[in-house]
Amino acid sequence: MFKVVNWMIVSRSQMLIDLLDCRWPQEFLVKLTKAAPGDMAKKLSQQSVTMVIFDLSTIDLQQAYQLQRLIEREHAHSHTVFINFPKQVDAKFIIHPATTLGAFYAEATLVEISAGFNELLKGRSVFPQALQQSMTNTEVEDDSEQLTIREREVLQALLSGSTNLDIANQLFVSESTIKTHLYRAFRKIGVSSRGQAIAWAQTHMHEVRV
Repeated sequence: MFKVVNWMIVSRSQMLIDLLDCRWPQEFLVKLTKAAPGDMAKKLSQQSVTMVIFDLSTIDLQQAYQLQRLIEREHAHSHTVFINFPKQVDAKFIIHPATTLGAFYAEATLVEISAGFNELLKGRSVFPQALQQSMTNTEVEDDSEQLTIREREVLQALLSGSTNLDIANQLFVSESTIKTHLYRAFRKIGVSSRGQAIAWAQTHMHEVRV
C-alpha cells in the first residue's frame, strides 16, 4: 500500500481535466497536476508524483507505451493507471506489471472509476475482468511463434523507421506484398496500426529474431 500525495492526469482533453480537477482533489484528498503528453516528462522531473493517470482517448497507444516505459525506467516510485482503455484493440503491451495498478474501459462511468480509485488507495489493483483474464492467460501461444520469417523481417524493418516502399526495396518485393505481410502480422499480434506494431515490436523483438 502506498500513500498518495500527488497525482498527475495526462490528457489532451481540457474538459476531462477540468471535470476531474473539480472532483478528485476533494474526493481523494490529493493534489492533481495536469500535463499534456509532451509535458509529462518535464513535470515528473520537477515534483514527486505517486500516480500518473493516462487518458487513452486522447493519447496514441505508441506514445502511451513510450511514456509508460519512461516512468518504469526513471520514476519507479510512480504508479500508472489507464482510463478510456480501448476494449476492441489489444493494448496489453502498454501495461507494465511493476508500475501499472489499473485500467478502466471507455464505457466506465465516473462513479465506477471513482470506486476503482478507492480500491487503488487501499493498495489493490483494478482491471476489468476480461482484461485481467487475457493478461494472465498462459495457455495462449506466443505471438512471435505464429509469425513467418518474412513477417518478422518486416516488423524489424518498422523499428528502423522504414516506409513500406523502403521495406519493399530492401526485401526485393512489391510494396503491395509488404502491405499484405503487415496486415497479416498486425492480425497475429493483435494491433491495428503501424504505431501499435512498432510498440509491440519494441517489447517483443528479442523474441522475434530472424
